[in-house]
Amino acid sequence: MNDSMLERYTSRRVEPTVPAATVSDDNEGADDFGAFGWLRGVRDRAIMLELRHRNGRISAFGYAWLERAEFDPSEGITLQFAGRSVKIAGRNLNSEIRPNLRLFAGIMRHRVPWIQEADGPTAMSAAKDAVVIEEITTN
Repeated sequence: MNDSMLERYTSRRVEPTVPAATVSDDNEGADDFGAFGWLRGVRDRAIMLELRHRNGRISAFGYAWLERAEFDPSEGITLQFAGRSVKIAGRNLNSEIRPNLRLFAGIMRHRVPWIQEADGPTAMSAAKDAVVIEEITTN
């Protein structure tokens, strides 16, 4: 038996330590585009869509209950969740933020974990090509 084989079985293994920066929490897996979040992982899917209103109210709808999604450039995005309707109005709701990254497509593929209504100053100061959610209404 040679020395390397003997060392292999008799030496004490030292496990590499994981740096603190690689330990993730719920928010580290999503990119923040201001108006909405986007899950980074190719296979990541959100369980619920969180609606953040400008007055501080938050509501969430399960993606499992999403029956229909429509985009109309003049009216915005309409989502039908098991008898409830969510309307998202704003600017550039279907524009491409980065290659293959659009809000409506992300909702359809369950990659958007949250959307955020913009307050007045944020909406006015946003870039002309930025996605801005002006109003979220639920029925």
